[in-house]
Amino acid sequence: MTMRRRRLLLAAAATALAPSARAQTFDHGHAALTTLLNEHVVPLRAGQASQLRYAGLAAERKALKAYRDGLSALPRAAFERFTRPQQQAFLINAYNAFTIELILTRYPDLRSIKDLGGLLSNPWKPKWIDLLGAKVSLDDIEHGMLRARGVYDEPRIHFALNCASVGCPMLREEAFVADRLEAQLEQQAQRFMADRTRNRWNPQRQRLELSRIFDWYGEDFRRGDRGIVSLEAFAASHADRLADAPADRERLRSGKVTIAFIDYDWALNDAGSEPR
Repeated sequence: MTMRRRRLLLAAAATALAPSARAQTFDHGHAALTTLLNEHVVPLRAGQASQLRYAGLAAERKALKAYRDGLSALPRAAFERFTRPQQQAFLINAYNAFTIELILTRYPDLRSIKDLGGLLSNPWKPKWIDLLGAKVSLDDIEHGMLRARGVYDEPRIHFALNCASVGCPMLREEAFVADRLEAQLEQQAQRFMADRTRNRWNPQRQRLELSRIFDWYGEDFRRGDRGIVSLEAFAASHADRLADAPADRERLRSGKVTIAFIDYDWALNDAGSEPR
């Protein structure tokens, strides 16, 4: 065997092994993102909501870029060898990290993520994100990957994805990780449902008032995934968080309630530049 042919064979072998090697060395603990979030996420109302210190993150934008570059470098073949929880954690963290970067491209000169859109577009549509070997949009990550029917079928991802807005479920103070994903998603759901500014039983009007998220994505809570067959049934499982009076809680558990949706607050979830 000639030296040249030997080099070619070695190079081919290295190329074939690269995706597997990257999959094995990928940090499924997402430690770099956790470090940034732990430093700059500001919990509110006993952890029911949060704000983000964008000014602080702007000063650490290189660290955020390094984390995003690590996500972008992962080949699709390696991603497909991940476990389902590893894939979900990867995609949720990617959505949140790239959303933060999107805000930083115009921070501090914007008051809402919607300021990044136009009359005929919105900030979730442009395909500017390098992920799994393609250019994708935030919508592609959320709707094309995480919400794709028959893939993960997990309605609680709506409590994990953060759209940089006050009305959105809180940005978690740590990255999502596969070995704790179930507990993290459940805690996110509990936190969101306990926040009376966004979900509550209104005893005066005798109705259940829910975040507009349940209006937009109600179908995800009616498909039977994880035993959730209706918004009423999902709310019933959180009756103790939505209401105080025992009679109101029992009414919620009965599932016989009128539902109204609360206006969504698109103001930027900015905590400013003050340290924690």
